[in-house]
Amino acid sequence: MNAPSLPLRDGSMAVSSLIDLYMANYAGRDGAVVQRLAWWRERIGQRRLDELSDDDLHVELEKLAERPSRFYAGKDADGQAIFKAKRQKLAGSTLNRYASAIAAVPTWAIRRRIAPKGFDHPVRRLQYRAENPGETRFLSDEERTRLLKACEASGWPRLYLLVLLALTTGARKGELLGMRWKDVDIARCVVHVGRSKNGDSKVLPLVAAAVERLKAFEGPPGALVFPSRLQPTKPMAFEERWRQALKAAGVKAFRFHDLRHSCASFLAQSGASLLEIADLLGHRQISMTQRYSHLAAGHRSALVNRVMGELR
Repeated sequence: MNAPSLPLRDGSMAVSSLIDLYMANYAGRDGAVVQRLAWWRERIGQRRLDELSDDDLHVELEKLAERPSRFYAGKDADGQAIFKAKRQKLAGSTLNRYASAIAAVPTWAIRRRIAPKGFDHPVRRLQYRAENPGETRFLSDEERTRLLKACEASGWPRLYLLVLLALTTGARKGELLGMRWKDVDIARCVVHVGRSKNGDSKVLPLVAAAVERLKAFEGPPGALVFPSRLQPTKPMAFEERWRQALKAAGVKAFRFHDLRHSCASFLAQSGASLLEIADLLGHRQISMTQRYSHLAAGHRSALVNRVMGELR
């Protein structure tokens, strides 16, 4: 059976319908994109594609800029996420992510010949906001040892494996929690992540310690590697165990995502190039990997002196 054809050069299409089409064809695994496009759908969904302007987007982003930031505060009695407002407003980086989310939709429409000929992309005239790069947090050698030891002692036996995989592969939390045993190739010491956050296919290398742990837990091909105890078809909600391990290890101001930064930092300090780090992490742009460049300074110095140290 042939897949339904997409509309051709239909400028009269409502933005809401275009967003629905885009998401139906979205191959990435970034849950934030779903939330951000749902927000845009509510605000500009009634607009026609050929009437959508940069002014429309600018006005909505200005309103969003006045909204206070929120933080995750656990779940209610029905298991629904609770978010509480912070004092400060949304960061420039967050606003830029909203702009990037909606920018992808007309870009996709142009490439798929849905947008009218000569369509003027409305996001191109938006000014992105300055971002505070902040500090990239990664584990010291001592913190890494203490954290892995605390995870080993956790009441959830698979926490050590989850953290070890994050540290040694640089994989995102969603990629790890979505892993199934059919994705794990123990013989070749790799795991296949069908689609990353960016929609790209990835093959992650496994260190010997991770392979041994995976062998101990191995399950049916269709089962999750990190299943919930009560609902095995869903991934484990491990956050409380993670917080307990951090406390026991005395590791402060550290998020699970910082394990990804730690992986990149260890590689940089051990002589890996930025291109090699970008390839492992799945960065499409080398600029995303530049934050680790200062850690590779010693390696670059040794390289220059090895190759050209004899020049006079």
